[in-house]
Amino acid sequence: MTHTSVGSTARVLGAGLRALLALTLLCGVVYPLAVTGIAQTLFRDRADGSEIKDASGQVVGSSLIGQRYDLPPEKGEEPPAPDLRWFQPRPSRGLGTNSVNTRYELILSGATNRSGDDPELIRWVREAKAAVVKDNSTATYRVGPDDVPPDAVTSSGSGLDPHISPAYAALQVHRVADRNGLAVRKVEHLVEEHTTGRLLGFLGEPRVNVLELNTALRDAVRG
Repeated sequence: MTHTSVGSTARVLGAGLRALLALTLLCGVVYPLAVTGIAQTLFRDRADGSEIKDASGQVVGSSLIGQRYDLPPEKGEEPPAPDLRWFQPRPSRGLGTNSVNTRYELILSGATNRSGDDPELIRWVREAKAAVVKDNSTATYRVGPDDVPPDAVTSSGSGLDPHISPAYAALQVHRVADRNGLAVRKVEHLVEEHTTGRLLGFLGEPRVNVLELNTALRDAVRG
């Protein structure tokens, strides 16, 4: 009886070990390699993180995640001032700061969930509008409060939106041209080239990917 019991236990353990090894091989090796192979073959750009590269082939970021374009912060300065040579993204404040992704003021992806009459949100919007008016007015081009589009003063639902509206991009053209010593028409052309229309002609809104636009701007300045 003891011999039979030990034999049965050994068979059960052996079967379990074989199942473990088979499932480990199937789920831990074969399946990931198959999925990776399919992704690299059919969706290479997306599988690699939707990377954006500059003219030299260097990866500068992802087309799906927003970035900030700030000057190095001065001692004790909080937050750092925007680098006005570049097109600026939507505001990212509202969810706190972090030490991991210091390029964006976010702990996680999400909205502020503040009501439209929240006093702090109203203050943020007013401050952001005043800054947009001031920063984008040049000696030959004046921006008024009524010229500022909503996405220039509010963060997106995810807080990570890499796009801005064509209206916000157009508002920044004169300042960018002035700061980089470029013709206004040349910068306008860059915006036009990097404006994406509605999906299928009717879904969503026209948009401009800020990282793609700034990458093209850098290449234009260097060229």
